[in-house]
Amino acid sequence: MSDRMPGGDLGDAVIRRGDRDYDGARADAVWNALTPDRFPDAVVRPACEQDVVEALAYARSHGLRVSVRSGGHNWSGSALRDGGLLIDLSRLGGCRVDPATATAVVGPAATGQDLVAALAPHGLAFPVGHCPSVAVGGYLLSGGLGWNSRAWGPACADVQGIRAVTADGRTLTCSETENDDLLWAARGAGPGFFAVVTAFRLGLHPQPASVMTTSATFPLSEAGAVTSWAVGAARESPPCVETALVLRASGEPTATAPAGPRITVAATAFCPARKEALAALAPVHACSFAASAVTRQQPEPTSFAALQAGAGSLWPPEHRYAADTLWSDETYQTLLTRTADAIARAPSGKSLVLAPVQPVSGEPALLRNMVFSPLGESYLVAYAVWDDPAADGANTRWLREAMAAADPSGSGGHYVAEADLEADAAGARRSYAPADWDRLQELKARWDPENLFHTYLTP
Repeated sequence: MSDRMPGGDLGDAVIRRGDRDYDGARADAVWNALTPDRFPDAVVRPACEQDVVEALAYARSHGLRVSVRSGGHNWSGSALRDGGLLIDLSRLGGCRVDPATATAVVGPAATGQDLVAALAPHGLAFPVGHCPSVAVGGYLLSGGLGWNSRAWGPACADVQGIRAVTADGRTLTCSETENDDLLWAARGAGPGFFAVVTAFRLGLHPQPASVMTTSATFPLSEAGAVTSWAVGAARESPPCVETALVLRASGEPTATAPAGPRITVAATAFCPARKEALAALAPVHACSFAASAVTRQQPEPTSFAALQAGAGSLWPPEHRYAADTLWSDETYQTLLTRTADAIARAPSGKSLVLAPVQPVSGEPALLRNMVFSPLGESYLVAYAVWDDPAADGANTRWLREAMAAADPSGSGGHYVAEADLEADAAGARRSYAPADWDRLQELKARWDPENLFHTYLTP
């Protein structure tokens, strides 16, 4: 039976364990078909900011801890906890664009696809996530490694302010000049953030007039040579070029190569004009051993929407996923040589390793006043992707063995948005610089002294 909240009337918005709709609400809280075996006591879906205030009042009065989700992937399912109240913000979408100030106010459930569609008519852009279905709430709270982040910085750098409901039920505006410590934490704390964000105010960028992309795919056996060339070419390219290497467990046969594991180099330029975009892509397109490519795409125009659609195909819905990340001071050549061996042994042909070169700008001005920070010179993220529940154990083991092979010393860092937090008790801590981690704990104690909000997921 649904419960009513003290001080408000949410009616059927509260779904308690045992209710008819509970199983669906619990499953909907995780995009990943590999739903964790964890069960909140109740789920609430607020329809407005005041509903969030009432939800927190309900949690306090019933002695329930709180977790929050807005949408998107979150492979570990951090929002799904045993006991407590899950606040599902999926009804708080919407996007209001102000072209005169080049800003937008967006709800946490608005997706990257929604934001691209709202901004395009105004000639504006934002470093949205690569996959179109990811909601901005968790994406921005985790830092946000999105399209053109090498030039624009992490997406959270463009978060000018937030509206947040705190553990004691206050609704606050947070900006560089007002409650700035909460804004600092909201720029990267991810699933450990200790308030509920109901809206983000974003600074926007002029939409690049010419977006062009090129790619080349090679047999995985060429990973060493391809990586050495691609990393050099990427570092020669201007910041407006995003270059990524993708190692896949399988690839279709072609006229020149049998089916088998592949490595793809893809580069995208975000420029004011076509001529500039072609020039920016030249270091990547001018591959001296292109003749050995299995497939090759000439530079061609594209759009943010098309880029998202293409990237979204890497993560098909209704599949099971495990993912983990690594920031490292070792070279891409070292990391990808290790992971190439692992990807060739993946139990699922859909699994992949993604290694963007310089995935985010290192400009100090673009990393200011945020807990997020790059924690190494090289970065990769591995995804186990499969669809058979009977293969859960084999694919999860493969992911963890692949990451151990990439980082045998266990000293690398993580990006909290896609870290396998259940693999390592230090996974969350290793997502932050030590001083930033300490400050996060201090702010958690200050803003949430009763520990109302669940902290980071651990094994």
